[in-house]
Amino acid sequence: MTDHVLVPLDASPLSERALEFALDEYADDATITVLHVLDFVEAGYGAPMEASLPGYWEDWYESEEANAEQLFEDAQATADEYGVTLETETTLGKPARSIVEFADTEPVDHVVMGSHGRSGVSRILLGSVAETVLRRAHCPVTIIR
Repeated sequence: MTDHVLVPLDASPLSERALEFALDEYADDATITVLHVLDFVEAGYGAPMEASLPGYWEDWYESEEANAEQLFEDAQATADEYGVTLETETTLGKPARSIVEFADTEPVDHVVMGSHGRSGVSRILLGSVAETVLRRAHCPVTIIR
């Protein structure tokens, strides 16, 4: 029996479909937590020259937190259709590692997440968050395509 489902959200259509799947399958029996990871490493790669100025990272963090709150509001609107109140969490770090650590430290029984569907060279070069979570999580993982 599944008591606690973790759904990582990143504002992609696949993560939205993962949430809908989790709600369809587990809304009646389990607590559903949505997790958004603020990825400072990815932000650093795309950072403008101003990133070296004082205050840039604080502004980035505040902006990303606001984006996460909007993401959670949208997710809750979807969950309202099922009569479910979602638990929400935000963490800072590399997405795959943060998702696995959250699942390991909280009483999570199942992870439901979207796959970005990368293949071939891009998968080798960029890695796959879904694949890493699938390989490293202690609990079952459902990947939504």
